[in-house]
Amino acid sequence: MEQIGNFGASSYRVGDLQLFDGTNVETTARALAGCAIVRLARGAKIADSYRARLYIVLRGALEVEADISSGMNDGTVSKILPGESVGEQAVLDDTANLFAITASEESELLVIEAELVWRLIDESNGLARNLLRLLSFRIRAANAILRRRQKLGEFYRQMSLNDSLTGLYNRAWLNDMLPKMLATAQRSGAPLALVMIDLDHFKRFNDTHGHPAGDDALRAASGIVAAALRPSDFAVRYGGEELMVILPDTSEQLALLVAERLCWRLQEAVVFADMRLPLPHITGSFGVAALAAGEDEAALVARADAALYRAKQDGRNRVAL
Repeated sequence: MEQIGNFGASSYRVGDLQLFDGTNVETTARALAGCAIVRLARGAKIADSYRARLYIVLRGALEVEADISSGMNDGTVSKILPGESVGEQAVLDDTANLFAITASEESELLVIEAELVWRLIDESNGLARNLLRLLSFRIRAANAILRRRQKLGEFYRQMSLNDSLTGLYNRAWLNDMLPKMLATAQRSGAPLALVMIDLDHFKRFNDTHGHPAGDDALRAASGIVAAALRPSDFAVRYGGEELMVILPDTSEQLALLVAERLCWRLQEAVVFADMRLPLPHITGSFGVAALAAGEDEAALVARADAALYRAKQDGRNRVAL
């Protein structure tokens, strides 16, 4: 920054400064007369931001990036135009400025030291009101940014809980939610059932038709399963070509009917209608287990997996309880 004069000797007037709107012009002008005016080249940063100072843009514009010291900078940039100010919070807190302040074009700034700002606040109710209004606006803006960050964080959290290939929930979601669902069912005495699904001969399918076709088959099978469930049910990609369906408030016999319906829909679905060479329909083996009293998630999954193994041993494309 290059000091080019002071406010009293410049052509700038108190009426140009929003922060002093409604204050006594003559008194304020006398107080600001000795304050430095500095020039900041385009792209230059305010280098002495470790001091609590108030900066008012007289000409040009500043860009302010928030929270650089806290690691919360998300790319949000505020623009400070002629007549507007920055650094109020640093002055009120008597702390170093937490913002990166850069001139977006060649600018001239009025620099007011913290001690003078406090003296002017003591002398002028108008300045105090303007500061309160300005800080209220900044708080509202900061809250809006925070809400946006929270929504974005929730969006990415949800993305992290879904399998990118199939769109179903993934193992991270399952590890978090299945124990909670089992605990709720155990406390209330409500039934709950699991259905384990393994796509039949999937390795052979991949070896014969290629992994892209295998991915298409897995996506299609996942879509068929998800579409056949109730809104209260959950479909999970358990791993590889294995899927899992969680059926809250579902008895063993009802879970068996659900699994049989899924088995039938899978074998009847036309997965590759647009291929030049017909590919085999996708079938699956299904294992069903209902939650027993006092059982944890590991035991329930193990029983459903054992039932799935029996379905495969018995010839695949079938359901075992």
